[in-house]
Amino acid sequence: MKKIFVSIALLLPFSAFAQTAYLESVTVENRRVEKDGADVRVRMDLGLDNLDMKLQHTLQLTPVIVSGDGTQEQALQPVHVDGRIRGKVVSRRAALDKDYPAGGERLRRKNGEPQTLHYEATAPYEPWMLNGRLELRADVTGCAECGEGRETMATGGILPYEEPVYEMAVVQQPKEEAVKRRSEVRTARLQYRQDSHNVLPRYKDNQAELDKVQASIDAVKGNTDLTITGIYVTGYASPEATVAYNQALSERRARTFAEYVQQRNPELDKSLWHVEGKGEDWDGLRKVVERYTNLLKQDEVLRIIDQCEGDLDQCEEKIKALVPPEIYQRVLNEMYGPLRRNEYRIEYNVRHFDLAEAKRLLETRPDLLSVAEMQKVADSYGRGTAEYRAVLKVAAETWPDNETALTNYALALMDAGEHDAAIALLAPKAAENGSLQNLMGVAQFKAGRMDKAEEAFREAARLGYPGAAENVRKLEEARQLLGE
Repeated sequence: MKKIFVSIALLLPFSAFAQTAYLESVTVENRRVEKDGADVRVRMDLGLDNLDMKLQHTLQLTPVIVSGDGTQEQALQPVHVDGRIRGKVVSRRAALDKDYPAGGERLRRKNGEPQTLHYEATAPYEPWMLNGRLELRADVTGCAECGEGRETMATGGILPYEEPVYEMAVVQQPKEEAVKRRSEVRTARLQYRQDSHNVLPRYKDNQAELDKVQASIDAVKGNTDLTITGIYVTGYASPEATVAYNQALSERRARTFAEYVQQRNPELDKSLWHVEGKGEDWDGLRKVVERYTNLLKQDEVLRIIDQCEGDLDQCEEKIKALVPPEIYQRVLNEMYGPLRRNEYRIEYNVRHFDLAEAKRLLETRPDLLSVAEMQKVADSYGRGTAEYRAVLKVAAETWPDNETALTNYALALMDAGEHDAAIALLAPKAAENGSLQNLMGVAQFKAGRMDKAEEAFREAARLGYPGAAENVRKLEEARQLLGE
């Protein structure tokens, strides 16, 4: 049985007259304060065994719920304890007036005998009551109805509430890549004479384009931290002429381009080179047409491209047949050109770096670092620092598809109170990732958006995140307590 011993605070200033103190003789036992639907219910046993009431006195005991900061309070139904003579007076008046006495239960004190008053009352629940306290206030009246003192007993805290601790991912230590494979994709747009596949450096602006190609290869060759593992050349053509012709043309142009670059880089083993032709690039054509919003009948051109299956030559004929003929002329003259190109991808392995090297590369070539190396840099600054967040920001931007990089940066933003920034970071990938969706729910809760948090938690549960269903339950419980 839990007992609460009395702590008395006299609220009236000291006077020359004796002031009656009764609360020091009252004990509070079995106290329970609980939320019960829309109400808060208070139960307790008031022990009067040691209470010695003066014959003419009435002791009014009023439980009061007080907010944690003391700015709000709610008084509950009072109870009255009468001295022997005072009790007889009350009984006589009650016999004459059925409405007397008012204001709650009454009990006549039998001094020297054990007595317990079982108290129970309710009041409308308000969120401000969370983490509040329950006080017992005593008012004493004498025979002339004159106030003879007020006392207050603190019975302890009530309705403890802490922000729910949701199930979510924690800061993760990324796994180091056994082999750090990287690649760079470039495009070479060379000009060719009609029906030709020969590389002509002096033709139009080909030399400038070939210089760019060599510069990109030199940048990889000259970096001792990198080891080239493959160079992949792919040729593309535009749709004019037949599919068969364009397939062969794209293959020839890819081969001659690769041979030209090979001759200028003889130290690269020929086994590193891989060449193919892809023919007509209809996917690329659609992307180009989309950008020409002023193209007459743009929607119809896009529809022809989208519905093109099987016979690509027939698809081009449909574009040619559009009226007016200027539509096809614009497609031919303005939109086919960007499709004729060679793409080349340089693949290479990157060595691993120590902490000092990783810090330097973070400023210049973060793409050469692994997520694990970036995390080590961040950890060296200490979680919660601005430098820690800055490094993780680079990691998330460099590897936007890496769940660990996104998770750790989102957690760092949430630690800093930047919940909206965390939500914006997670949203693009959360639609297909239960862990990220769940983390976004936590950020929405911390940002004060209960509806959005619940929506995210439920979606995370649908995506299979194991702790999401429990988070929904915790959120519903918190919403009830907070009155949301």
